[in-house]
Amino acid sequence: MALTAEALPAQLRREIVQLARTPRLLVACDYDGTLAPIVADPTQAKPLPESVHALRSLAALPATTTAVISGRALRDLATLSRLPAEVYLVGSHGSEFDVGFVHELQPEATQLRTELQRGVQDVVRGKDGVTLEAKPASIAVHVRRAEPDVAHEVLEAVRNGPGKWDGVSVTEGKAVIELSVVQTDKGNALDTLRHQVGATAAVFLGDDVTDEKAFARLHGPDLGIKVGEGDTLAHYRVNDASDVATVLAFLMEERRTWLYGEQAPPIERLTMLSNERTVALLTPDARVTWMCHPGPDSAAVFADLLGGPGAGHFSVRPHGGGGTQRSPLPLGQRYVPNTMTVETRWSRLLVTDYLAHGTDSHRTDLVRVISGSTTADVEFAPRPEFGQVPVRLTAEAGGLRVLGTSEPMVLYSPGVQWEITSDGMHESARAVLELTEGSPVVLELRCGTDDLSPGEPEPERRDLADRYWSDWMKTLTLPEVERDLVARSALTLRGLCNSDTGGIMAAATTSLPEEIGGVRNWDYRYCWLRDGAMTAQALVTLGSTQEAEAFLDWLHRVLETLPGPERLHPLYTLQGTGLGPEAVIDSLPGYAGSRPVRVGNLADQQVQLDVFGPVVELIAHLAQATGRIRDVDWELVKAMAEAVSQRWFEPDHGIWEERDVPRHHVYSKVMCWVTLDRAIKLAAAYDRDEDPSWRPLRDQIAQDVVKNGWHPDVQAFTTAYEGSDLDAASLHVGLSGLIDPADERFQATVTAIEAELRSGSTVYRYRRDDGLPGDEGGFHLCAAWLIEAYLLIGRRTEAEELFQQIVDTAGPTGLLSEEYDPIAERSLGNHPQAYSHLGLIRCAQLLSA
Repeated sequence: MALTAEALPAQLRREIVQLARTPRLLVACDYDGTLAPIVADPTQAKPLPESVHALRSLAALPATTTAVISGRALRDLATLSRLPAEVYLVGSHGSEFDVGFVHELQPEATQLRTELQRGVQDVVRGKDGVTLEAKPASIAVHVRRAEPDVAHEVLEAVRNGPGKWDGVSVTEGKAVIELSVVQTDKGNALDTLRHQVGATAAVFLGDDVTDEKAFARLHGPDLGIKVGEGDTLAHYRVNDASDVATVLAFLMEERRTWLYGEQAPPIERLTMLSNERTVALLTPDARVTWMCHPGPDSAAVFADLLGGPGAGHFSVRPHGGGGTQRSPLPLGQRYVPNTMTVETRWSRLLVTDYLAHGTDSHRTDLVRVISGSTTADVEFAPRPEFGQVPVRLTAEAGGLRVLGTSEPMVLYSPGVQWEITSDGMHESARAVLELTEGSPVVLELRCGTDDLSPGEPEPERRDLADRYWSDWMKTLTLPEVERDLVARSALTLRGLCNSDTGGIMAAATTSLPEEIGGVRNWDYRYCWLRDGAMTAQALVTLGSTQEAEAFLDWLHRVLETLPGPERLHPLYTLQGTGLGPEAVIDSLPGYAGSRPVRVGNLADQQVQLDVFGPVVELIAHLAQATGRIRDVDWELVKAMAEAVSQRWFEPDHGIWEERDVPRHHVYSKVMCWVTLDRAIKLAAAYDRDEDPSWRPLRDQIAQDVVKNGWHPDVQAFTTAYEGSDLDAASLHVGLSGLIDPADERFQATVTAIEAELRSGSTVYRYRRDDGLPGDEGGFHLCAAWLIEAYLLIGRRTEAEELFQQIVDTAGPTGLLSEEYDPIAERSLGNHPQAYSHLGLIRCAQLLSA
């Protein structure tokens, strides 16, 4: 039997697509006439193999439950259907469950059941074609094979005889009447299942009168499908059991695609667009897969990256793809040198993308220039608020207007003829462009305005955007080693900076997984004190100081809102405010099925005592680059030193933000030492007053680290004072200068970390149980630290080899994610990640020295 979804009504297909995207799905159906075609002999009613396969496949999917609710006795249903154990079976119209709550009959009900069987036997005795089916709590009378007049006579006699006894419930179906000594109702059974599995939506398919009680219980996003003729409460109807198989197969494919992602592009192959305020991500075939508005930490307009096409995208491709014919893959994708403008090229088709500069702070303008000498397909599917609000599109002379959003939004596209379609909740627009050489089509997505009038000519907008980046690049001094890759890393770091506020994002995305299919999915679209300071410091070392000054000004404003510097949180929004509660977007399945998708980050409530050190280290590098220290920055130095004096002796959650009990982390203590050490050196170099308490406290912290951080049995500085586990961050005992890199204890620590945490081309943070399920990849930043440690102890060959391996993991446009899986040889984690790029810059500089 060929299952063709196109045979189903178009509106039903749209409903199934929407249903497939519910977080927890219950799929339930009747048996006879639904899974199995009606046959003369009920004992020969076999389910269609295609339906069995679809139910089995659905049951195997995460957050998906399947069940058959039948009037048959449970034992007969199980024997006849031979459905796999993953499919729940409910018999006797809901009075028999196989999932742990079978009704136990009370003695009086057992007695009534016995009397009922005798009474019904008396009624049907001698009636040809009438059969009785005895069940644990009921008696069913089947008249399908009886002559019509006999069937009518028997049914009337049962209704008016035993059917009227006290304590007897009557359920009638097609050519069957069932008498039960317990309440039986397929609607109750459906509700019981829904409650047990926590379903957010259910679908029920059935053909019988008894199925109407289940249809009556459907509500909200639920879907009811009637099989065959007859009055029904269901909103949709199909013809027969073969159509049921088609519905189940289509639902299974849509559900599987939604849960696991449809050919999710490798993370390292995603390319970032950026302007002074926000970011967007492109797939290798020019699909805008991620963009938020009004800021990069706002809700997504396009969340295809975390939810597939239904979560919003903006695609351009050669004409003819889709269906059985796939679009040709691009010939390549690249950044225009020294810019954040991206070109994706096919034969006879070029798509050029950039985020416009010079707009108002509340605006996000994405410009797409489509040129060539061919036919191109464009699909525009905005899904604001992570796709959680309905979207309507209207076509006007100047382009498309997006309706139903809290923020105004238009697509300026004069002359383009759009076809608008709906999936039942959202509308999308498609267009076919006939391109001629020298006459590009320009599409401008304007978020934050409803203006569809012509704006500045596109070539001028492009020139403004490109010059912003290329002029800045001219101010940098790049190392000789991997010069082009360092240049791209510098642009990436600059692209994560917000020129309006001075805040610096840790990464451009949320919830890209640290393990495919795992739960270690975090939101990095915020400004961590540590990450921001390290990013700004990397740019200072390349010759750009404006980002550091803006970041320090941002931090000074944050401090003004606090009772004391020791109360700094580890991270804030780009505006310098506290984060809202961490939440989960249940409607998104996550990248390649990696759930949950999180927004917000609980780490903002943690204690992380290492954050003060990178801030003072940044100020020291900035002062060295400019030859002076600003008064406001010296105030920050004193504030950071004061925070250390108040809290250095406390346990904390550490650099890796473990969601576990606080410990005395070696790295945190080292960074407290760095805070005071750099403060002392800054005071001496720039004629500032040194607090007399700084030196003795610095020495006390150093002695504490050496005494309690070194583990003689492990022959290494360990993660924390309380254990023997290793952590790559403990390399900073030597990298910071707290102990001499020539010290045997540092060299032993390098060797121990190499042995336990390095795996081929990457270095893991640690191998301990951190209280979260699943695994993660190695961290590019940790590999960069090990490279620096190798160089400090004279192992240059190993440093060069590991650096080359990091370089080889970069994507085709030069971007690095947070982590790398050396077994699967794929990138993991949020992307692009500031840590990874600043680590690469540092290593290239050291190897060029």
